[in-house]
Amino acid sequence: MVTPATSQRATRGILRDALGIAIASGAYAISFGAISTAAGLSLLQTCALSILMFTGASQFALVGVVGAGGSVWAGAAAAALLGSRNALYGLRLSSLLDVRGWRRLLASHLVIDETTAMAIARDDPTHSRFAFWATGIALFTLWNTGTLIGALATHALSNPKLFGLDAAPPAAFLALLAPRLRAREPLAIAIASAVIAIAVLPLVPAGVPLLVVALLVALFGIFKK
Repeated sequence: MVTPATSQRATRGILRDALGIAIASGAYAISFGAISTAAGLSLLQTCALSILMFTGASQFALVGVVGAGGSVWAGAAAAALLGSRNALYGLRLSSLLDVRGWRRLLASHLVIDETTAMAIARDDPTHSRFAFWATGIALFTLWNTGTLIGALATHALSNPKLFGLDAAPPAAFLALLAPRLRAREPLAIAIASAVIAIAVLPLVPAGVPLLVVALLVALFGIFKK
């Protein structure tokens, strides 16, 4: 039974967790802003990515491809592949959030890993909806603030490459990947993917090896099921 007292405690707990996640993500967004600018994107382009795309892994994938010399289209395709999981989250959250009209459009933009995890971790639907919105709004605000700070800081440098920031995009993407390689199968897939990417590198334009590997991994996942 949910009493006013327990509801207030739950609300405070949700706000505390949402703010903690948002602060951590905002700090990480500073690195994205710096990395994106170092990869050659302008201040406006970097901020637009965080506002319009708003999904960290996909944003790092795009600037990683561009920073490595790939085309924007190849980077966008890699970002879309990584971001496709958000569509699955949306299916899971659709009935839970139960929003209509412009709120549905806004909610779809906030469907990411963190908001989904916060929403489905609650037993009470009211708390789930509150957790989703609180986390989404806090994250969106601090992610974009962090992006702007990082981009402005790097934009002020005359030549980011002098500080080694041109190596930051691939390093950041490896940092995202590393925690997922503790099990044997993901590690084997990562090694095989690296070998394939290196093999096709001389044969295709920059950025395309990532798309080739992503397609092969997706096919592996489909046939495995």
